Amino acid sequence: MKWMALLCAATAMAAQREVAITIDDLPRGGDGGGTSYEAVRAMTVRLLAPFQEQKIPLIGFVNAGRNELSRDELRKILDLWMDAGADLANHTWSHPSLNTVTVEQFKEEIVKNEEVLRPMVEARGKKLEFFRYPGLMMGPTAETKHAIADFVKSRGYRNAPVTFDNSDYMYALAFTNPALTDRVRREYVPYLESVIAFFETRSVEVVGREFPQIMLLHASELNSRMMPDILAMFRRRGCRFISLDQALKDDAYRQHEDYIGRGGFSWIHRWSQAKGMENKGEPDEPEWVRQEFQKRR
Repeated sequence: MKWMALLCAATAMAAQREVAITIDDLPRGGDGGGTSYEAVRAMTVRLLAPFQEQKIPLIGFVNAGRNELSRDELRKILDLWMDAGADLANHTWSHPSLNTVTVEQFKEEIVKNEEVLRPMVEARGKKLEFFRYPGLMMGPTAETKHAIADFVKSRGYRNAPVTFDNSDYMYALAFTNPALTDRVRREYVPYLESVIAFFETRSVEVVGREFPQIMLLHASELNSRMMPDILAMFRRRGCRFISLDQALKDDAYRQHEDYIGRGGFSWIHRWSQAKGMENKGEPDEPEWVRQEFQKRR
């Protein structure tokens, strides 16, 4: 029957889905949660547990200077990540926006963070290989964008793009408001799934097929509590988990992007813009989440 053939084809496509999970703003993003070593450690252990138990590849992007930990406490937190089998990567020292600092200041942020991370990573026999721009903002002018891209490459880094971009950081801040915690628990994963479904469909429109995706999430109390549900949602959608390096081997990531500006967003949008396609945006976070974020940030 024709309908059966279509169902089988759709199932086969879903079974081929792959996603790399990446976590930004280590040791902890600005989610309004506890900043003490004990609080950060408890959140980190909880966040890492399902990845370690399920042997899921993971990479964390570190801001070594954006916390209240001592250098020894920070090392212990990052050791937890590496003990769990995760890789670490450079996300700048303090998470500045390239829209608001000079090229030289941004370069200093990269190097200062590297000086903390490289010895730790290399002591484990690994390589400090990836860099991600804070806010996915790569430069408001062509001169800035090209200068930093060249510098990143000269330091031996590969840029870490994102395709499944989302507003998890807004939900994370709402989650630490006790009056909103239960509502966030109910609505967060369905929101993420709506964004993922959009980008899966948009991938076919822009690239001509689905391809290995790269998910951006943040180190937060919310994600530490909801990660088992997030991973289960991906599995329901027919995804298997791969490393960032594996995802980037797909030819989709060789596509041209030429966006110059102050925005930070998914590479799927960047590719569609470079191709002159009509813009289509992913589902927005609801107004109550946005209002809470604006009130507390």
